[in-house]
Amino acid sequence: MFVRSVSDCDEIIAGDGTLLRELLHPSRGYPFAGRYSLAHAVVAVGEASKLHRLKSSEVYYILSGEGEMHIGENRAIVLAGDAVEIPPGAEQWIENIGAVPLEFLCIVDPAWRAEDEEIVE
Repeated sequence: MFVRSVSDCDEIIAGDGTLLRELLHPSRGYPFAGRYSLAHAVVAVGEASKLHRLKSSEVYYILSGEGEMHIGENRAIVLAGDAVEIPPGAEQWIENIGAVPLEFLCIVDPAWRAEDEEIVE
């Protein structure tokens, strides 16, 4: 069994501008056998991630806060308990439209790699 706490993960600013803590990744040197990656993300009040796309499939699971998810021309309000599927190659961004930090889990399959992410100018 492998257990990792979010408090034990380094906090980084991801390429899309979100505050990120990577919980699980198959190539980071700890005993995790999955092919996906799992990260905890935070978007501050009034902030948004940058427009970006991944070659991989992605799912956001909203933990707290209120956001507006944008995928291509589509948008939806997302709240705690919502899961959002983001198809590979889709242009996407999420905005915090609430009064508290927007927190969510990011599941990327296959696992996130820097070369698979593109920030759209």
